[in-house]
Amino acid sequence: MKSICFLVFLLFLSDPSVADIIGDSPRLRLAREKMVADQIRARGVSDPQTLAAMTAVPRHLFVPKSLQSQAYTDRPLPIGDGQTISQPYIVALMTESLNLSGNARVLEIGTGSGYQAAVLSKIAKSVFSIEIKDAVFRRARQVLQSLPFANIAIRLGDGYFGWEDAAPFDAIMITAAVDHIPPPLLQQLKDGGRLILPLGNPFRYQNLTLVTKQAENYTVRQITGVLFVPMTGHAMDRMHLQTDDPAR
Repeated sequence: MKSICFLVFLLFLSDPSVADIIGDSPRLRLAREKMVADQIRARGVSDPQTLAAMTAVPRHLFVPKSLQSQAYTDRPLPIGDGQTISQPYIVALMTESLNLSGNARVLEIGTGSGYQAAVLSKIAKSVFSIEIKDAVFRRARQVLQSLPFANIAIRLGDGYFGWEDAAPFDAIMITAAVDHIPPPLLQQLKDGGRLILPLGNPFRYQNLTLVTKQAENYTVRQITGVLFVPMTGHAMDRMHLQTDDPAR
């Protein structure tokens, strides 16, 4: 069993300026502002907190150096180990859909580059993020350590089982495709909480789906079609078992 690593990064500056972030510049901030205006606001994302977070977080620092010139383009980018950083619009859409308050505690399944966690941390009180791939975890940890974003805890492990010690959560975001909603995550969601995920066949297109918990019941709303990398670990093992078992 791999050891589990915990890191918590605290923000001591309430609103860091461009000058506070090494590797950022006024030119790149203008590129972010254009990204937000042309790719995100123009497609209907209107939540002021989400737009501000997308403008503030330097996406180019979360992608490989060889791809930094493409960081603000309208598409996902590879980050290594078969993983991607999502298209900016999808990051914004998923963030807005959670309808976060400033006191929210959010669980993210699939840290990836760390970009989505950074965006969430500009809005929520606390962000807990789990990454299953060791090399991806280490890169995200390094980037997040170097940047002044608030209240992010990152853990190496299988996100299918959530983060029981930190539960319950006001919101949960799954950033990898899965063909069902993991029961442990529903159990760790507060009453009235929201869970968003790409739900469907992990090897085809999925539906971005918003689940709202209401006591023992759940309401489900499909938002749009998406294409995410598959959720690995127990979720993938479970799918293979069901596929291989002719009785199912």
